[in-house]
Amino acid sequence: MADKSFLSWPFFEERHRELAAKLEDWCTANIHDSHPPDADEACRSLVAEYGKAGFLKLVVSDGKHRPDVRSLALCREILARHHGLADFAFAMQGLGSGAISLFGTVEQKREWLPRVASGEAIAAFAMTEPECGSDAANMATSAMRDGNEWVLVGEKTYISNGGIADFYVTFARTGEGEGARGLSAFIAPADAVEVVERIEVIAPHPLARLRYNNVRIPADAIIGEPGEGFRIGMETLNLFRVTVGAAALGFARRALDEAVRFATNRRLGNGKLADNAVTQAKLADIALAVDASALLIYRAAWQQDEGGVDHRRAAAMAKLHATEAAQKVIDDAVQMHGGAGVTRGVKVEELYRDIRALRIYEGASEVQRQIIARDLLKGVQP
Repeated sequence: MADKSFLSWPFFEERHRELAAKLEDWCTANIHDSHPPDADEACRSLVAEYGKAGFLKLVVSDGKHRPDVRSLALCREILARHHGLADFAFAMQGLGSGAISLFGTVEQKREWLPRVASGEAIAAFAMTEPECGSDAANMATSAMRDGNEWVLVGEKTYISNGGIADFYVTFARTGEGEGARGLSAFIAPADAVEVVERIEVIAPHPLARLRYNNVRIPADAIIGEPGEGFRIGMETLNLFRVTVGAAALGFARRALDEAVRFATNRRLGNGKLADNAVTQAKLADIALAVDASALLIYRAAWQQDEGGVDHRRAAAMAKLHATEAAQKVIDDAVQMHGGAGVTRGVKVEELYRDIRALRIYEGASEVQRQIIARDLLKGVQP
């Protein structure tokens, strides 16, 4: 029932429309509307199936070009509309390997990216620490050079794919300067990293706290040059930030579908809930929010693919609006469902849990507002 008319917008090329149709058909045949009993096994299975179907080729560099953001955004929207865990498994393959796609050496790309694209290797992005969330410049995990090796010491937390990943792109302090200037990025194999805690959250997915207890990795496991870690991390997050908004859009579209279906089937007196003027006004507001998010997301994705401009403000606007709007849209859909809306097993209740984390991860809403405001004020003379 989801609206597909937006695919005619000038942001898209025929290849994007073909991709959307192919993935929609695949999801209809393979994604089921229920939370699996074992999220770890479900994610492993999804990654393997995405690899077989060829979808994971979209999340990695082909050696010549960056990943196409419009393709990533379309995939995340479609997958999220079908199931939150389906989106998560796809997205983390991209975020977890993104630093290698953007900044890795030829050898690093050859070693890891084909395995990520085939679904053979599960990727993870390890930046957040127990005492360091949005303020990555203050991270404490360290990496010291010892001959032909680096030695990593520290902890990371709230790491998606923690416990099932085959490697962690890990950010650590190497001391070339203070704050952000002293960070570097490394590829750490999972068998060298201790999973000290699995973290349970409201929308179940693999999440863990990790410990690096004198983890030794080869000297060539560094991504880029020493001291470039902050830039590498921010560029990676910026590449995928718009797609977080796209996932939120997928959740919002599904909430709209569920609200329309419920309103047109629910009896209210001698008519249907959909006949009620208050309900109609609510549905109109939801549809407006969905289209506004889609316009911001696909404009920002198009800008990133076109290049040549500083697109951080557009990406921040897309992520901020889409995630905040989706929260409101889903809340309205829950309200419309009444008691059923907070009943476990009902789709809008699942969406209510799925959406909340998107306003936090990969740059909280407060951080996106700072990015937008600083760009507005840049160069303005008092």
